[in-house]
Order: sequence, then C-alpha cells, then structure tokens
Amino acid sequence: MKKAIAIVSLTAAFAAASQSQAVTITLACGAVGQELQLCKEGAARWSKKTGNTVKIFESPNLTNDRLGLYQQQLAARSSDIDVYQLDVIWPGLLSQHFVDLKGKVPASEIGQFFPRIVEANTVNGKLVSLPWFTDAGLLYYRTDLMKKYGYSAPPKTWAELATMAKKIQDGEKKANPTFTGFVFQGKNYEGLTCDALEWVNSFGGGTIVDQTGKITINNPKAAQALDTAASWVKSISPAGVTTYDEEAARGIFQAGNAAFMRNWPYAYALGQGEDSKVKGKIGVAPLPAGPGGKPSATLGGWNLGVSAYSKNQAAAIDLVRYLTSPAEQKIRAIEGAYNPTIPALYKDQAILKANPFFGSLYSVFTNAVPRPSAATKGKYNQVSQAFSSAVSDVLNGKSKGQQAVASLATNLARIKGRGF
Repeated sequence: MKKAIAIVSLTAAFAAASQSQAVTITLACGAVGQELQLCKEGAARWSKKTGNTVKIFESPNLTNDRLGLYQQQLAARSSDIDVYQLDVIWPGLLSQHFVDLKGKVPASEIGQFFPRIVEANTVNGKLVSLPWFTDAGLLYYRTDLMKKYGYSAPPKTWAELATMAKKIQDGEKKANPTFTGFVFQGKNYEGLTCDALEWVNSFGGGTIVDQTGKITINNPKAAQALDTAASWVKSISPAGVTTYDEEAARGIFQAGNAAFMRNWPYAYALGQGEDSKVKGKIGVAPLPAGPGGKPSATLGGWNLGVSAYSKNQAAAIDLVRYLTSPAEQKIRAIEGAYNPTIPALYKDQAILKANPFFGSLYSVFTNAVPRPSAATKGKYNQVSQAFSSAVSDVLNGKSKGQQAVASLATNLARIKGRGF
C-alpha cells in the first residue's frame, strides 16, 4: 500500500512540475526583411521542444523607435515582455533592466561566441545578453551592369564608386528614367549614424568620440567625408535618399533601379529571392575607402536578453540559449543571410554555399568599427542623435562639412558635461 501511495504521489508531483513548466514567454522581435518570420519559426521549434508557448511582440523597424518603446516598458518594470532583442549598442544603456546571464549560461556556451561581441554585451562584469547575429555594412553592386559598362571589379574608393555609378546611371536612365547610381541610409536616424561613421572613418576622420571619451569629430578629414557624401545627393543618388532607411534602399536596389547599395548582410538573401528582379546579379564587396584611408564597416548586430521583470526567467533564459545556439544560427544564416556570432559556423559548407561572401569578407565582419557606445555609456543615444542630425544637415544642404563638425563638437561637449 505504501508503495502504491508513493507511486501516486510521484506521478502527481511530476504532473504538477510539468504543468508549472508550461509557460508563455513573450519575445520581442524586429520585422526588417525576414527577421520576424525567422524569429517566429525559431520560437516555434523551441515551443515544440519544451511544451512552452511563445508570444511574439513585433517591435518597430527603426532602432530609435524600438529603443524608445523598450525604455518605456523597462522603466515601468513591465513583465509584458520576457525576452528583448537588443542592439549591440544598447547594453550600456539598458543593463540595469536585464538578468545577468553569467553563471546562468554555461561558460563553455558563452565561449563559443566571438569574444568581442561577448565583451560588447558585458557591462561592469554583467552579461546583459547573448549574441544572436552580427552585422557589418557592405557594398552591394549589380554584376551584370558592371560587366556591361566595362568594369571588372567593384570600386575600392568612394571616388571610384562615384565615377562608376555616374556612368552606369547615365546609360541606364535612357531606358529606365527612375534608375539611380547609389542608394544608402540617408534618413536622420541610427542608420545614418552607421553609414556616416563608415564615411568618416574611411577618410581617416576617427569615430566621433574615441575610446577614452575624447570628442574627435572636429577635424578636416571628417568634414571632407561629409561633404563628399553630400555631393552624391541629386547626382548619383536621388534627392529622396535623405529619407531612406534600410528597407527603402533595398526596395529600390531589388527592383533593379540602382547600380550600388550600402546595406547589411540580410539584404543578400532577399535579393536572391524568387520575387527579386536582380536575382543572380548581385555582387557583395567591402565598402570603399576615402583618399588615403581604408575601408570601414560599422559593427552592427543584435542580441537577446532576459528582462529582470520577467515572471518566467528560467524558461526565458532557456529560449535565449536555444535561439542563439549553433543549430539555430545555422538555419538563420542559410535562410536569411544573418551573420552567425559563432566563428566555427563560418567554416560550415552549407552556410558558405548560401552566402559565398561570408567567407571572402570574413575580415570585414571581424574587424568592423564599433560605434562609440562603450565610451559614451548612457549618453550614447544623445551622441548618436546629435551626430546623425549634423550629418543630415550636410546631406540636405543646410550646412557644409566643416561648419557641421565644429558645431557638432560643441554640441557633444555640452552632452558630455562632466563626463560620459
């Protein structure tokens, strides 16, 4: 009798435990490109494996809008979202609102990621989030048009790009009046900060604020870079480029209406889709260099963190570990050209077959230039907005490069106050 009671009790305990483990986790995902769909599919696989349910919260596309929404949720200590998708520049801004994953995730698991990305996710010894996918700015070009107009290799300098883009644009406009030479992210938001950092850094103009927190933007090379970018508007780039984000630029390029595009790796898989007019005609290369400078690509990427206000932290951590695992990153790399955060995956033949440039441009991804979020800490958002606004003024003809960088330096000194 005692044995029977013990078995019944054990069965009841197991049932109770199973019931307590079946929880609903809300995961915040962006919707740029295939981001949302792949997010849903990965979450569904975890749900099937664990018996838990994942509810997807669709975040705004623009990073500035997404950050504002997240800050509202977190400031209110809301438990509505359990797992957040965090930009690589946000850990310093939001660290106090997230669970420290160090000690909750095996060290061997953390050790499989790129060390520099783990470092970017670590604030005062606290591991705020796990690396999900990494990014770096790339130059996309039409291989068929390069050949048609006598070019055997993509441009290595911005001057070469301008020359090539103008020649191809002038030729193609005869049959397609909407054709343009070069599209990029010219809208006044975080995307412009990324593009403009690439221009400035490739001209030898630094990184706005250096690693020590010193404001470095007020220099002739930075001014020259901005003036050069402004010269593209209404010449090799349409007037509307100053309103373009990633998706607007991709839409024009993918419709067959641009020779060159600056964008992130995700655009490659979409450009090779069945509905793309440039399928099989896309080349990918490092972004050009400025005079006497070197190619520069802004470090991007997204990570997954667990809210300190989540009521189901253990399950949320398990979801984060699952989505950032090698198996899931491989699926995302093959299906959506999302760059893995695990070095070993760059030798995976299936991934390289789907994205040949992952291998040839590996150094671009591993040497990408970070935005000055670490140096400016909690003030990074103000710094970035001041920078993109100054650049936007130059692109729109409201100021010249030298005037803009001098004024920006003064503005940044005010933001800095007694220190970042």
